[in-house]
Amino acid sequence: MYDLKGKKGLIVGVANQHSIAFSCAKILDRQGAMLIASYANEKAAPFVLPLQDSVPDVLFKQCDVSCDEQLANLIAFTQSTFGKIDFLIHSVAFAPLQDLEGRLIDAHREGVQLAMDVSCLSFVRLVRLLEPILNPSSSLITMSYLGSTRAVKNYGLMGPIKAALESSVRYMALELGQQGHRVNAISPGPIKTRAASGLKDFEQLLETSELKSPLNRHLSIEDVAGTALFLVSDLSKAITGGILYVDNGYHAVG
Repeated sequence: MYDLKGKKGLIVGVANQHSIAFSCAKILDRQGAMLIASYANEKAAPFVLPLQDSVPDVLFKQCDVSCDEQLANLIAFTQSTFGKIDFLIHSVAFAPLQDLEGRLIDAHREGVQLAMDVSCLSFVRLVRLLEPILNPSSSLITMSYLGSTRAVKNYGLMGPIKAALESSVRYMALELGQQGHRVNAISPGPIKTRAASGLKDFEQLLETSELKSPLNRHLSIEDVAGTALFLVSDLSKAITGGILYVDNGYHAVG
């Protein structure tokens, strides 16, 4: 059912063994997909490159998505390695800590611009650059959060940016639909990742989500990766422009 043999793709945003992007890489690799996975910079390399031991068939490539030259190099490497690809998973978010921890109305212009560029516009740029090498009916996936539609305490600056990301998903779904490409976002609940660790009072947010969610269970990165697997597979060919919540149902009642 989830045989991905013959499918090729790019996963952007591996940070360490606990990142959603790496969990996606593991499950897609197990199902036979051929993968290139990128990480942000040399600072991340010691946490990422040793992971290749557990996924020896995955090719790792450094890429700062805010750098046009590095993005172009990543696309060129992808094309030279695979020719054309069938999917993209974008799992990248960043905001300067001083802007993330403060109020939205106090955020600095430079911080807002950087957060928007890395967390939202990098997905749009990647899709544009990859469009010439996408196979028919490719799947393009990004990661969002409930703070896009609700005011979540301490999420501040990232809320409007994730809202822009979700809006971009809908517009790209419309624009690429004639080619059969589908564009979706996965919206996980709180999970202990490197990105989430920057949120103030994250442990309280995590506890509240688990206690109030209908399924009342721990949420894992594997839960998110399983949804990505479904969206990459041919079983999701009729799904586009959507925000798929993977949060044990918290979005419906929280």
